[in-house]
Amino acid sequence: MHHAISVPAHAAGDPRSPRPLGRGPRLVAFGVLVAATSVLLSGCGGDSADHASAQTASSASSSAKGRDGMAGMDMGDPSATPADKIPGATVVKGAFTLLDTRPPGMDDVAGSAWLAQGSKGTTVTVSLTGLKPGASYMAHLHAQHCSAKNGGEHFRFEKGGATTPPNEVHLMFTADKSGMGMTTVNNSRKTGRDAVAIVVHPSEAQDNRIACADFDF
Repeated sequence: MHHAISVPAHAAGDPRSPRPLGRGPRLVAFGVLVAATSVLLSGCGGDSADHASAQTASSASSSAKGRDGMAGMDMGDPSATPADKIPGATVVKGAFTLLDTRPPGMDDVAGSAWLAQGSKGTTVTVSLTGLKPGASYMAHLHAQHCSAKNGGEHFRFEKGGATTPPNEVHLMFTADKSGMGMTTVNNSRKTGRDAVAIVVHPSEAQDNRIACADFDF
């Protein structure tokens, strides 16, 4: 901002009369102006930490949108008929064993999983205890046994296809007040013997696999 300065008039030849600025003072004044402008621009842009925070927030928002993109997909119904109760279906069972990648506080998790194949496709049920009350969990069918990289990659009906249902089998559930969680999901296609295991993990941390169960074909 420029400020008007009132300078009193003096008689000609008065030694107090202002003299024209030389080149040196003008360059100094210009340098001060440039420095001030730089400071103002820096203040408007924010520091690098603020920018990084904004990028982190944007990334978190994108992740949330990704989860929202699965809204409406069949990922389980606790009231559905369990896999081991499907009439005329072939059923295999697996017992969950703890994995080294489990997060803290999950040492008491235990349970079973069932996979049934019949005229209506594939039905999968999981039942676990020792979970954190009120927490949300997910389980996926896997194409490798638990001993092979904790189940390896997710099972897909079409390899290289979509990583969401119905091309994959996902189960989402919430533990009750006692830490027990159970749900059942159906898929119109049969997995055959290609889905050999199932892995459960916190819904917000898929790398923290809690437990894995091999199906006893």
